[in-house]
Amino acid sequence: MSRMTITLPNDLLDELMSELKAKSKTGAVIEAIKDEIRMKKKEKIKAMAGKMEFSKTASELRHKDKRFG
Repeated sequence: MSRMTITLPNDLLDELMSELKAKSKTGAVIEAIKDEIRMKKKEKIKAMAGKMEFSKTASELRHKDKRFG
């Protein structure tokens, strides 16, 4: 884990802690970072919609997969 010093506006950090019901400033910042990463990953997945082509149907994939029966 890394240690660092950052300067954040108190009102912004207080609001973040309140919204997340965080017990510590560190916990609030970690949760906010995780949430931002999660949202960016969702955006990337949504951006791929309609850009991928599959040669098999969902049924074919499901029923011919040996892991599922």
